[in-house]
Amino acid sequence: MGRLRVLDTGVIEGRLNIALGQAIIEARQAARVPDTLRFLRFPPTALVGRHQALAQELDLDYCRAHGVGTARRITGGGAIFLDPGQLGWELALHRRTLGIAQLPELARTICEAAAAGISALGVAARYRPRNDIEVDGRKISGTGGFFDGDTLFFQGTVLVDMDATQMVSALRVPRAKLEKRDLDSAARRIVTLRELLGDATPDLATIQDALTAAFCDRFGLAAERGAPEPFELERAQQLHAEEIGTDDFVADIDEPAAARGLLRGTHVCPGGTITTWLRLEGPAQNRVREALVTGDFFVTPPRIIYDLEARLRGAFTDQLDAVVEDFFAGAGIEVLSVTPADFIASIRNALT
Repeated sequence: MGRLRVLDTGVIEGRLNIALGQAIIEARQAARVPDTLRFLRFPPTALVGRHQALAQELDLDYCRAHGVGTARRITGGGAIFLDPGQLGWELALHRRTLGIAQLPELARTICEAAAAGISALGVAARYRPRNDIEVDGRKISGTGGFFDGDTLFFQGTVLVDMDATQMVSALRVPRAKLEKRDLDSAARRIVTLRELLGDATPDLATIQDALTAAFCDRFGLAAERGAPEPFELERAQQLHAEEIGTDDFVADIDEPAAARGLLRGTHVCPGGTITTWLRLEGPAQNRVREALVTGDFFVTPPRIIYDLEARLRGAFTDQLDAVVEDFFAGAGIEVLSVTPADFIASIRNALT
């Protein structure tokens, strides 16, 4: 039976929290630490997914005025709001631990295990594709992850208690995302353990134990409580100072300043929303000068989107379908519920 190192790092500033997750990934890749489950919490923080445009997803004026931190995750997915009333969890597992090769199947397996752990607390939690865990149709946990080499990094949350008003104010939740579920507010889309269980809501240690037991049971691991290694903490501080903690990293993707001069196309699919910005050049305006692809989708590795943008630059508009298909065919990419056709549809919508 393999080991599962279990960490509880408490409440840490948002950007440093993300940097520590990256440091753990690197340590697992180098076989300096065993498979790891980390529990983490945030001060009030609004986080965008790795590929999202910052100002489109967050109300930055509200965040500044109310002391809400901002950060960019190293995983894909949509914008989320976290505070100390929500329990985050992260898995860093070697591929051989998993017994499953494909990311969509792994997402289901991990989410079903997390749902089993949450259900052990006294609620009927169920996995809902592509990456949510729900109770009676309301979200109690969101998840997402990616492979980095042979290491799977997968993370999620448990909504124990939270300030839904602050969440709605900090995030720019698209009306279309709410209307397609017949909801008139984002707060009604989610549910917390506190709302479901009231005074019977378990403490954080009990919730952690339930999730740990569920993951260990699913993957045949034995839990061992531990603490981050000094070299992991040192690497996290370095990543925070040089990249993840910087304003440049958080604002790395945003709506182009000269958006009026660009073509914009959005495509909604089961795997999320993909938005493509194109600037054309040439006498016939039939060649791509610049390309930007944003959205709440998951691809592995996350930085592959930069490579796709580079491949689109210089291509003629009547060749873009073939460029995208060739790129995905040769890049060794793993996707979660999105396909090359979805990216092509977004590009076509920009051109029409």
